[in-house]
Order: sequence, then structure tokens, then C-alpha cells
Amino acid sequence: MKNIVLLTGSSHPKLAQRISEALGVELSECKLGKFSNQETSVEIKSSVREKHVYIIQSGCGRVNDNLIELFILVQACRMGSAKRITVVTPLFPYSRQSEKSQKKRLPQHQIGSEIMNSLTQNSETSPSMPQGAFAQSFMGMSLGEGGYREWCARSGTLVANLLQAAGTDHLIAMDLHDPQYQGFFQIPVDLIYAEPCINQWIRSEIPNWRQAVVVSPDAGGAKRATSICNKLNLDFALIHKEDVGSTKESMGLVGEVNGRPAIILDDMIDSGSTIGLASEILKRHGASEIYAIAVHGVFSGPALEIINKSPVTIVACTNTVPQEEFRKQCPKLRTIDIAPMLGEIIRRTFYGESVTQLFVHDEQI
Repeated sequence: MKNIVLLTGSSHPKLAQRISEALGVELSECKLGKFSNQETSVEIKSSVREKHVYIIQSGCGRVNDNLIELFILVQACRMGSAKRITVVTPLFPYSRQSEKSQKKRLPQHQIGSEIMNSLTQNSETSPSMPQGAFAQSFMGMSLGEGGYREWCARSGTLVANLLQAAGTDHLIAMDLHDPQYQGFFQIPVDLIYAEPCINQWIRSEIPNWRQAVVVSPDAGGAKRATSICNKLNLDFALIHKEDVGSTKESMGLVGEVNGRPAIILDDMIDSGSTIGLASEILKRHGASEIYAIAVHGVFSGPALEIINKSPVTIVACTNTVPQEEFRKQCPKLRTIDIAPMLGEIIRRTFYGESVTQLFVHDEQI
């Protein structure tokens, strides 16, 4: 491949190296660091003039530093007369801050203590009612909540504008938490999916996958889960909110999982609260084994401790976020490699071929 330059930021160099190997194109040398006053320093060692530059930077780790580094990398390539600049963000930064108001989040220490109490409590109440203060607050069961929503900054829109202002010509992002992000850009956006890799992992790593039930932990992820159900010809179940009285809600399960493996499918595991509560419900409904699959494994705060104490058998995440340190702390964790798929997508965009065809009829990479 001529006239192509691959650059990587500091967020996930191992993924960038694997993409480079899949493409057969070496990573260009780039010196990244900080000055004595902690300002970001970027120096590209090779020429990018009249070349198509791909910059690989994931929104993980020290997100704010990595984001500024990405802006400077893009600007450096623009000033170096690059013909076209494509930003590849396996995990798009600030992808959960697209709405004008955000739900209030509990402090991490409170999440850790309350969710683990909820998971370890033994109760003789209905299996569709997770117990503990955290389970109730997580589902909005606390009394006295008003209908007023605070106005917050639209950080996601700001990030989109800054990327374009820096000089980005094209964006490749995987499984955005909120698909409306595409509408924030005036440049072409290729929204890609980890679904082919997830389908292949299910076939190869879950022994009795043909008897499994795919479970969406909320209504928002139902479309993603049903797509995999259709490709693998599996049954579908949904964990949803249901009214209990006039002021309370509980988690309910729609579907049958008794005596069958259950596969919880979500786009992201952050605090681990959703997976912890969902696995508890599935266990109480008689699931024989519980698997959890997510595209982005962020695992912030007490997430790994929650997963270790939960009924989940295996948790599988793609390597959009570095997983090496997480695997040392959680023996249940497995990694799905998406580097070959990203490499193929970069190749197709470079040659002007269709990207959509990768996701039609579950084509394997």
C-alpha cells in the first residue's frame, strides 16, 4: 500500500501494532511526550506530504491527555500537507456525553459497597426484584425524585467540533454508545460494529451456544442483541423496568432462561453495576451458565471486584481498551481481538471499497 501513513497515539499502542501487522504496513515513527510544564509534545519523524494518514487513538486511559494529543497529531499532519487525515477511534472519547442532560452517577466507592451487598444478600422475595439500596437507587426507586432535569454541557458535541477544527477529514468509530453522534459531524463518519467478531467468539468459545438465550440488560440495547439473535438463530430475552405501585420500579425479565445458557450483551462495561444486577436476575430465573459480552471493557472503579463476586461465568470484551492489567485482576475476563477487522476497514477505506459489505450476512473476517 503506497502513500499511506499509520500513526498511533499513547492510548493503545499494542492495538495499533496489531492493526499494522494485519495491514502489512509499518507504523510511522512519532515522538510523543510532555514538556516540563506538562504540555503535550508531538513530533512526527516521517513525511506525510500528499499521503493518506490514519491516526489510531482510543478514548481510554488518561482520556483528556490522549484527546489533546489526538488534536495535536491531526493538526501536525494538516500542517505537514497530508492529503487526507482519518482518525480511527475504537472507543470514541466522551461518547456517553451526547445528551443535553446527564443522569446522576453514584460515587465509585458507593457503587462498590452497595452492588456487592446486593449481590451477596439472600432474599426470599420475587426473583425479579434485586435487593439492596444500590439496586433500588440504580433503578430509580428512591422516593421524592422530581421530574426536573438539570441542563449540562454537551461535551460530545464539543469533541466532534474540535476534531473537525483540528483538520480531520474522516472518522472511523466502533459501536458508539449513542448513534446520534454521527449527526454531530460535517465530515464522513464510518460507524463500524464488533458484531462479526462477537458472533465468531460465541461460536468458538461457548460450547452449547445453540441452546443459549441472548439477553439485553436494557431496552436501549435490544436492537444490538436482536441483530446477533437473527444472525445466530438464537432466542432473545430482555431485562426491563416495570412499575411496582405508583412511585417505584423494579427490574423484570421478559423471556425464558431456565436451564439454558444466558449471554448478556452490552456495548460497554464501566462500573459493572448493570452486569452485576442482570446476572443476579438471570441466576434467580434458573440460567445454567451466564456469559457477559461487551464491546468496550472500561472497568472503572470496583467493576472487576463486582464481576468476580457475581454469578457470571465468563466476561468477554474486545480490545478497544487495553485488557492486560484487567485480566490479571479478573480470571473470568476474556479478550476478543478486533485488530484484523480494523485493519480490513482501513484497507477498504484507503482503496475506496465498501465498508458496509463487512456487516452484511455476517461475513467473517
